[in-house]
Amino acid sequence: MLATDARTGQLNVTCTSSVDMELFLHYSLIPSLFIILVLSFLQRQERHRQREDTSFLLGTHFEIIMPLDFVGTFSNRWSYGVAFGATANKVMFLFSEGYQPLQVPQWAQAFLLLIGGFEVGLSYFPFFACLSSKSQLASSVLGFSYSLIWFTVTILQISQCPHGQFLGRYETLVFYWPSLLCLAFLLGRFLHMFVKALRVHLGLEPWMEERPMLEVHQAEHVKQLLRKTRPQENKGSWFQTWVYEWDPCFQFPSRMIGTIVLAFICLYLFIVIEFCMFVYVRDELDVFEGKLESYLTYMNETGTLTPVILQVQELISVTKGVWVVTILPASLTCVSYLFHILACYRKHIKRLWAGDKQFLPLRFHNPSSAASVVAIARYSGWQIAYILWGYLIIHVVQSLCGMMIMYGLVLPVIHNQGLELLQGLGLGILTLSIIVGLMILQGWIAASFFLQPKLGTADKQKPLALNNRKAFHNFNYFLFFYNVLLGVGACLSRLLVSCLLGSWLVARIDRTIMQSGYEGADMGFSAWIGMLYVDHYHTNPVLVSFCHILVTGHRERKLQKAIKYWYLNQSAGPRISARSRMRWLLLKTLINNPRLIMLRKSKSDHGSHEFTQILLSCSDC
Repeated sequence: MLATDARTGQLNVTCTSSVDMELFLHYSLIPSLFIILVLSFLQRQERHRQREDTSFLLGTHFEIIMPLDFVGTFSNRWSYGVAFGATANKVMFLFSEGYQPLQVPQWAQAFLLLIGGFEVGLSYFPFFACLSSKSQLASSVLGFSYSLIWFTVTILQISQCPHGQFLGRYETLVFYWPSLLCLAFLLGRFLHMFVKALRVHLGLEPWMEERPMLEVHQAEHVKQLLRKTRPQENKGSWFQTWVYEWDPCFQFPSRMIGTIVLAFICLYLFIVIEFCMFVYVRDELDVFEGKLESYLTYMNETGTLTPVILQVQELISVTKGVWVVTILPASLTCVSYLFHILACYRKHIKRLWAGDKQFLPLRFHNPSSAASVVAIARYSGWQIAYILWGYLIIHVVQSLCGMMIMYGLVLPVIHNQGLELLQGLGLGILTLSIIVGLMILQGWIAASFFLQPKLGTADKQKPLALNNRKAFHNFNYFLFFYNVLLGVGACLSRLLVSCLLGSWLVARIDRTIMQSGYEGADMGFSAWIGMLYVDHYHTNPVLVSFCHILVTGHRERKLQKAIKYWYLNQSAGPRISARSRMRWLLLKTLINNPRLIMLRKSKSDHGSHEFTQILLSCSDC
């Protein structure tokens, strides 16, 4: 083992990578800004710019591009999620506060981290911009090129220095394979976009219309609400019955998918980093144990400190074993939390759609609008941070519980103290049983002797009316002093349960760990509620369907109005030929649907070419 460590250390000493990932992050801003500007100039404005617009001089083909719609995007959800996953290594770099390009005072660290967050966001902005851009052909080429650059640099980083100090061989691959996999997925996605856009450009496939206001699952949800009789639910598999039941009328927004994907990868990286720190501490403890062993050998195990040293060695050995064993249950707990958060999001948002706010504390029934907008910006980052810190706290708590089990049950048996262990357990169980029995007895006596009989045979319990008052007052007086002592144990149990539940649920941002009346102090829960309200107000299927009906009806009324005016003009003026009428309707249709102009069959005559030019100029208006 020592030879392996020495060999790994030698590899690390001689390894010199030609790629500095932090320096590459700085230089990647140059192509990133270039891609953003190109896509912004290619982005077609949906509405004609007014004269008073300050950017009118840039023309009608410039628009500030956005990475993605954090509220109402339901398409390309997994592509956006994978793009978020590609940022995992840099997010963990910021989480560990390793971003130190400048030496600043302690009070300015917050500004430095803010700058680091902007830099990371700007560096990975092209991934999202190319996925959401309307210029599919150009964005696919730019996105593929930018992803290929990051993929190549990551491969060089892994190939030149694959080994590390803590995990040994292929340590760099262990850290970078999730981001590498995400980049490979993005390469395939952009390649697919390029092929599809090229086929559309060549006329082999029809032009894809813009994303509709009303999504299919939202329309299905409204249809389900309008049905008089609900469809009979078929009994699904055991997974749908006990774990998660799919709802075809509901889809998670891209923000939730991206948050969960990034949280999974960051949790994996955090566990790997924690294990590396454990390896480092374990090596230091091994050196310390070696010194203790040398001391015992030198003293021939006859020194006065020998019992203490043996107990310290046992403590170190037990701690290392328990810490390694509890990695798996702590990890599974946080992974289950991530899936449970998705289930709670669907349950809570559907209850808000139905107008049910009973699951919310009273003070959150009408939250501030500004606080809700800020909350949706905070939620994703806070959720990831809560998961990471929650994993560490849960791991510590589970390790402490494991230490208690080891010292309370396992080690006494190993040291041939099983009989004393059984005696102690018997006494403890007997004492606890007597205390619980006395509490149950108090309740039975109160129900049997100090309450009046039921008023009717159908009553489930006796009325809250005292009976045998003299005996009740004597009973209450003599148990007063005993309940003082019992209250001490109840207080300690309350404190213990609160600590355990608070530490166990600290990663659950969807559930507050504060007492009733103090929920506002839980900033994570406040961010969760604000995020729910923003999604509720902007993606409610009934509201979106209503807006869709209004927009569609407005367009139909405009068309009917145009046809009505045409009939009026025809009756009042000279007769118009059928060809002119058809060309007028064609002009109206193509102006309202400018994408159809490019799909028209081209003709060689000059008049048709001139008519097409007029349509193109009208469509830009």
